[in-house]
Amino acid sequence: MRWIIFIVIYLLFNIYAYQALRTITRSNWVIAAYILLSLVILGNFIYQWTQPNPEGGFTGGRGYSLGFVLAFMAANLITTVFMLGEDIIRLIFAAYEKLTAPSTSFSLPSRRKFISQLALGIAAIPFGSLLYGMYQGKYNYKVLNYTLHFDDLPDAFDGYRVTQISDIHSGSFDDKKKIEYAIDLINEQESDTVFFTGDLVNNVATEMDAYTGTFGRIKAKDGVFSVLGNHDYGDYVQWESDTAREANLEALKGVHSKMGWNLLLNEHRFIERNGERIALVGVENWGIGGFKKKGDLDLAGKGLTKKDFKILMSHDPSYWQEKIKSDPNHYHLTLSGHTHGMQFGIEIPGWFKWSPVQYRYENWAGIYEELGRYINVNRGFGYLAYPGRVGIWPEISVIELRKGPKPA
Repeated sequence: MRWIIFIVIYLLFNIYAYQALRTITRSNWVIAAYILLSLVILGNFIYQWTQPNPEGGFTGGRGYSLGFVLAFMAANLITTVFMLGEDIIRLIFAAYEKLTAPSTSFSLPSRRKFISQLALGIAAIPFGSLLYGMYQGKYNYKVLNYTLHFDDLPDAFDGYRVTQISDIHSGSFDDKKKIEYAIDLINEQESDTVFFTGDLVNNVATEMDAYTGTFGRIKAKDGVFSVLGNHDYGDYVQWESDTAREANLEALKGVHSKMGWNLLLNEHRFIERNGERIALVGVENWGIGGFKKKGDLDLAGKGLTKKDFKILMSHDPSYWQEKIKSDPNHYHLTLSGHTHGMQFGIEIPGWFKWSPVQYRYENWAGIYEELGRYINVNRGFGYLAYPGRVGIWPEISVIELRKGPKPA
């Protein structure tokens, strides 16, 4: 039934797009090419999503079939809005002219052609953007630099630099050279430590087989620290048994170890310099709604005091709103990911940012401050479902910690 509904909606959008195209051209070749392209995209999508996929997810041909459908339907939706609006206006004009003298304004056919040209021109923008996102945008890595000030930062850590990456989703990758370039970019930051805030894979540990050595090249003076994200637990795959699911999770934990990463499972470590220290705290995934809730802040921070300066990793930023920001133990800086910035949006640095994901998550991209605590929500390193990024580019966060009050 769901397939029937989808096909009907898809074809309805295509009918209006066909009308717009037919209005501005009489070329049978153009019309035939459009119809053929529409059917190929629909047919490929149905084929990809009706084939067995034991590992689940949106990898390979599935992801690209979804991307093409999204691009095509986004363009056709915009065209439909314009053409439907013009149909409504024509009905109003027709009713008015039956009651009054015929209109002397420009003819309806000429207006129809103008609206069709306008609709197709505007529709080309999301169509081209989504295609660009699939082939270029998803590897358009950006290094975003932040400086945060803390009165109680230990003197020995004034100027301490941390790099954060999140949401690798290795099962989605299709260009290893681009990933190697990003790893070099991470190492070029020469940060004191590197944090990875969850979702190493889409579903299964074997997705990292081809990339363990690549990500194992990430180095930092004080090491690489990591936590698990909701996708790392294998909850989105049909396993033959709970034992198989648990074995997959253990294998994934082993991948962190092979790469030399320090995986923190509701626990903490200390970094010491000149007799002073900061605590690095890692909680397991905790998310609102139906997401896994294994994060235990009380356990992770056991033994810490309010006076300890703390950097916390929590994959899902909703845990910050739920508990972390108001915890009496005072977690100075939280690093999260999970939202991906929805891989789609508009950003003008320092002035404006928007993405549909903001209607679900209060903290969805960048630095936020509340109650004297900070959170950075990394936009993600990889991608999931739609195999691309538009406007919300893959991010490498670099945060410098400074001693003293924030400048006015």
